[in-house]
Amino acid sequence: MKKCLFAAGFAALMSTTAMAEGIGVTMAAFDDNFLTVLRNGIQSQADAAGLSVQIEDAQNDVAKQLDQINNFIASGVDAIIVNPVDTSATQAMSDAAAAAGVPLVYVNRQPINVDTLPDGQAFVASNEVDSSSQGFIEQCNQWAAAGKTEVSVYVMQGELSNQAAVQRTQNYYDVMDAGKCAVKVNIIDQQTANWSRDQATSLMTNWLSTGAPFDGVLANNDEMALGAIQAIKAAGIGMDAVIVSGVDATQDALASMQAGELDITVFQNAAAQGGGALDAAVKLAAGEAVEKKVYIPFELVTPANIDGYLAKN
Repeated sequence: MKKCLFAAGFAALMSTTAMAEGIGVTMAAFDDNFLTVLRNGIQSQADAAGLSVQIEDAQNDVAKQLDQINNFIASGVDAIIVNPVDTSATQAMSDAAAAAGVPLVYVNRQPINVDTLPDGQAFVASNEVDSSSQGFIEQCNQWAAAGKTEVSVYVMQGELSNQAAVQRTQNYYDVMDAGKCAVKVNIIDQQTANWSRDQATSLMTNWLSTGAPFDGVLANNDEMALGAIQAIKAAGIGMDAVIVSGVDATQDALASMQAGELDITVFQNAAAQGGGALDAAVKLAAGEAVEKKVYIPFELVTPANIDGYLAKN
């Protein structure tokens, strides 16, 4: 069904005489596991529909990404898909595309101007309000089931310039404020590890050096959760003594869960986001209406239901 929709959209796209240059895609970074799945989702959907896509690596450089967008516009692409490096810097990207009359779709990372996107622009992602909140509530329930009434935790944040990191961290506080956590939670410290496994390992190692007792780690993504686990194991702490949660349900994270290390993650369907962004870009280029915000649901993943997610990424 999805393939038929893409094919229909592509046929409509090609029926417009000025549209024959394909779609330009700029990704924040290629060396990120989740974004690799998203990028592959765009490419595979494009291949299935016979679409031409040019995918560029912005290498976490805002200026480089804006240059890529301007180059796409100059080369006459039919539409542009952007996975923003810095979600607070998207206004200039929207302005450039709008001035040139080129449709633009943001994917995965919410642009700062999401509520004022001009005609011909859209945002495809999962609603971050539903992301880490699901994992945290489950984490609270697991602590309560273990007989705890009060716990101490560390919080690992993603890039602070990224809306997802801000929202995923805020979700923890919102869950507590709303009384949805079954135990009292004390946050010992909260710092950014920039979505990075290596940085998370270093950060967790520093925290462990203080000797402060803790009951778990709340990480904004799986890569940081895996970095924290690596440091915890290196310190000789048994993984059954702490509860660690992440977000994304990457293959590495699911392997860690199977090994009895990672306790909780939340599936963010990267491939579906990529495919949805491509679908929106094709429709916009063909002059069709598209919702300004298209959300792909998050789904809680634990050892109890992991089997249903092993083949999804």
